[in-house]
Amino acid sequence: MSHQTGIQANAELKKYFGKCRDGKLRVMKVSIDNEQLTLAKHQTVKGTWEQDFDKYVPLMIVEEQPCYILYRLDTTNSLGHDWLLLSWSPDSAPVRQKMLYASTKATLKQEFGSAHIKDEMHATVKDEVSLKGYKAHLSGISAPAPLTDREEALKELQQTEHNTNYSIDSRQSTMGGVAFPITEAAEQSIHDLKRGSYNYLQFKIDLEEEKIHLSKAAKISLTELPAQVPADQARYHLYIFPHTHEGDYMESIVFIYSMPGYSCSIKERMMYSSCKGQFLDIIEKIGVEVAKRLEIDDGKELTEEFLYDEIHPKRNLHRPAFAKPKGPPNRGAKRITKTQTAQ
Repeated sequence: MSHQTGIQANAELKKYFGKCRDGKLRVMKVSIDNEQLTLAKHQTVKGTWEQDFDKYVPLMIVEEQPCYILYRLDTTNSLGHDWLLLSWSPDSAPVRQKMLYASTKATLKQEFGSAHIKDEMHATVKDEVSLKGYKAHLSGISAPAPLTDREEALKELQQTEHNTNYSIDSRQSTMGGVAFPITEAAEQSIHDLKRGSYNYLQFKIDLEEEKIHLSKAAKISLTELPAQVPADQARYHLYIFPHTHEGDYMESIVFIYSMPGYSCSIKERMMYSSCKGQFLDIIEKIGVEVAKRLEIDDGKELTEEFLYDEIHPKRNLHRPAFAKPKGPPNRGAKRITKTQTAQ
């Protein structure tokens, strides 16, 4: 994340990592397949690292598919050979794929052994994936402050997205998350909720289309609300909660992000979490004021008492009153100044 995706190297890749440092291997390509880090391709040493670079690396790149390239340099350290970690993340790749690879890089480094990685490079166009591109990278290296794994992943995500325009039909990537556009039906339903046509809306993310769709729009009672939450899929919900507070009738709009634990795929969990903030921005730009934002695992949590307590937290009425501290024991008696009358 860094954003942690939960993806780990499969058994074959772990075994290969253990034997790839014998000096015979020049380069390997690692991909994410079936929510695992897997060995995609590899090549042995033929010439020097400069001679082999353009011979091997560009051929391992697929235009719209991110991947990792581990390239063995000819220098060594106390642990063995030095390696270059090249992260290929083209602008044309789907946003969720770029996020997934950026968020999993820290895990790859840990599995391979961070001490063996001498240099890291991020590439988004094919011209960068060449010996000339790598040397340009080397010539431009400065000495920035060390970054945490999370900061590295977020920095990489920012490098993959350059569109900063905001609208319902655009997407953007920021440190706060990713914005998928919402469909016209989803946008219209929010306007309808605002007008009172519905009191409940449910939204889902189409991971292939990369859009937020309206899943359900209805007028329901509070007792029907828990049953609307899927037990095996993530969802966003908007609900107008009717209640009485201190004698006044109120209708508070609640945003609910439901994520039923690990029954959802890693991609689904990551995308719903990342898109939540930007989707809320869209809702509020339409003019719907959200009184409370909630995250739940199970629809059974949505009771009247739970919603009321979240919107109107109980105050601590038994907090002791502030007591003025006593002065020092040897301060002496108070002096009383009397106003003297003129003689």
